[in-house]
Amino acid sequence: MIEVTDLETCFSTGFIRRRVVRAVDGVSFRIEEGETLGLVGESGCGKTTLGRSILRLVEPDRGRIVVDGTDVTALSRSELRCFRPRMQMIFQDAYTSLNPRMRVRESVAEPLKIHRMGSRTDIDRRVRELIEEVGLNEEHLNRRPYELSGGQNQRVVLARVLALKPRFLVADEPTSALDVSVQAQILNLIRDLGHDYRMTCLYISHDLGVTRAMSSRVAVMLEGRIVEIGRTADVLDRPSHPYTRRLVDASLTGPCASLERLPLPAAPTTVEVRSGHWVEETV
Repeated sequence: MIEVTDLETCFSTGFIRRRVVRAVDGVSFRIEEGETLGLVGESGCGKTTLGRSILRLVEPDRGRIVVDGTDVTALSRSELRCFRPRMQMIFQDAYTSLNPRMRVRESVAEPLKIHRMGSRTDIDRRVRELIEEVGLNEEHLNRRPYELSGGQNQRVVLARVLALKPRFLVADEPTSALDVSVQAQILNLIRDLGHDYRMTCLYISHDLGVTRAMSSRVAVMLEGRIVEIGRTADVLDRPSHPYTRRLVDASLTGPCASLERLPLPAAPTTVEVRSGHWVEETV
């Protein structure tokens, strides 16, 4: 379903001394039809840039991307516009991915109108069906994003994604901004709807527990490269790359897990606890 070959995406930084940063550096992998591939790694390793590059939301500098038999990198702008309904993305922050001036009814109907998928009556009926599928009701149709909770906004985003019945979905940490009590509901909803719509999915996350539950295979990313890929149980239970072992060791299984296993940082760090995981940020 998805085949990425030697994908490279670079950014230029600095004004006086220009420097090229390879956010995605020669990445290659495949995702079979109906499969969910988990993509894990520390913040800044290039996970989101990789997902955006596959959808050409960020233009890659080199490489080949084949989605459902079509070479996406070779499509013109007009051809890509026609191909867009087949591949969609769930962004990390649901609130900022919705237009604050548009009501839920308008936001969900917008992609259907852009791609001219039915009459006004058909679109209105489809919007009501989608809202019901994601666990909302008709009273939410006339609300705006600031009148909804984070979980409800993410459900609206999911309804927008499903409106075009995509074949491929990139989910970029869709629950990281939500309360723990809501995360499980959204994850179950994404998994169930993905199965119902037979979608192939690239699930981006920093949470190994969520990745284990959502994906059949997992890829580990470090500094723009995939350093290990394989079945989820094999990679997370028997990691072969040193960086993967560090990620697994840093994923605490309880509040009193043995912290002695964690390597001492090479530089002063600030340590925070987020969703039961230790996160180290170099100062």
